[in-house]
Formats: sequence, C-alpha cells, structure tokens
Amino acid sequence: MRKVTLLPLVILLSGLTVLPAEGRRKDKKKAEIPVIALAEPDVMPEKSLSHAIVKPVEEAQRHHINYNEHRYGIDVSRYQGQIDWPTVKTDKNVGYVYLKATEGASLVDNTYHYNLAEARKAGLKVGCYHFFSPTVDPETQFNNFSSVVKLNEQDLIPIVDVENRGRGSIHKFRERLTEFLRMVEEHYGIQPIIYTSSNFYNEYLAGKYTDYKYMIARYKDEVPELTDDIQFVMWQFTANGRINGIDGPVDRSRFMDEYHLGDILIRK
Repeated sequence: MRKVTLLPLVILLSGLTVLPAEGRRKDKKKAEIPVIALAEPDVMPEKSLSHAIVKPVEEAQRHHINYNEHRYGIDVSRYQGQIDWPTVKTDKNVGYVYLKATEGASLVDNTYHYNLAEARKAGLKVGCYHFFSPTVDPETQFNNFSSVVKLNEQDLIPIVDVENRGRGSIHKFRERLTEFLRMVEEHYGIQPIIYTSSNFYNEYLAGKYTDYKYMIARYKDEVPELTDDIQFVMWQFTANGRINGIDGPVDRSRFMDEYHLGDILIRK
C-alpha cells in the first residue's frame, strides 16, 4: 500500500488507467488492469521537516455526501514525492485518500504531515495507515503510530498494512498482530481495517481475523478470491495508476459493490 510483497506480504500505466469491471467479488468480468509485481517495503526515510498544524475534522463535513462520487481512491507515501493536492481533488478517480503515517518501531513517513494538511485543505476524505512489522514488539509499534496519528485529524478508519510474516513462527506473527490490532482498537475506540494481498491473506490470515474489514490487493483483471470466502470492503486493483497532480504511478483502489464511503468513515 505501499507496496505489497508477494510472499510464499505503502498507499504503477501511462495515461488513464482503465477502471475495473463493476461487480461483486465473484464477478469474472474483465478490465484492462495490468499485472504488476508487488514491490518491496519502504526504507527508512529522513525525519519529516513538515509539521503542519492540522485542524480537527468538522462534523459538518460529513453531511450530504454523494457516495457514488467517492467510489475510487488512492494511497500514497513518500514515493509519490510532493503532491499537488488541489489538482488531485479535480480528478474524478479520487474520492478518498489513505496516507502512510508510520512503520515499525520508529519510522514516520516524511510526507505524512504535509499530505495530511494539504489533502484535507483541498477537501478530500483522508485516512492513514501503519505498516506492521512482524519482528518489532507490538507495543513499540503502537507507541510510534499513536504518537503521530490523532483521530480528530482523520476522516477514515485507520488501516494496518500487513504484508510480511517475518522469519519467526506463524504463531508468533499472529500473536503480535493480534496484540497490535487490540491496542489500536482500544486506544482509538474503533476497529482498524486490515490491508493485505489476496495471496498473503489466503496463506496466513484466512479464518483468523474474519470480523475485520479489509482492503485486498490483487493487480490482475479479476476480483480477488479469498479461500474463506469473506466479504471485503475495498480492492486495490493497480499499483500503476495515473492521477492528476501526482507525478508517476500510484496505488488505486475501489469499493466493492456492497460497500461505499460511509462504511469507512469515522463516526463521531
């Protein structure tokens, strides 16, 4: 969601990316979406020099939303460089935005504060994500995430990006992930969304976290299929999208037919 690694696990076509076929998860309709390998995790960037003050989300912003105009979204991180958010707002393919906030024990994406301030100033619905490390103590990761992400600065439910199970046992991986998810939910009073690839889900998560909402990544022309047949809210269908105001490729996602923006808005 940054960039998902396909294992045995940040938020890319020239011109406009053709949108995937509408339909439910079982729909096999084709769409012109490229087959692209999921890339490696972020490396440690320099600490951010941007400390923009972000005003709390106003409840008035939540009224009179036309959910049909917010069906497609993007996720971004430092890899997209400096983004022209007023121009992004004019792109009909951007109805919501997820920003990389943190990773592991101490990494803070050095574009997060700027992107958060400017995307919200442009009038976009914005959320954030933490890239989970299976080798770092969950409490240490939670302290990193919670020290950066304030819920009153967010429109969308936070995402936990799960792409790597590490070299330890699958039991230890799940134990640490479960603890991190629990701390996030207790602190923010809301259950986070889990982001992962369809392959990673089927191998390591299937049947274990079925009460969570998911964004599932699969960069092919067919809707992802999960072995336990759970419903998922969003499909990240390309890492090679093109969006006005962003130089270079960007991850794009869409809501599945059963869902819409209201399903990921933070209710206050």
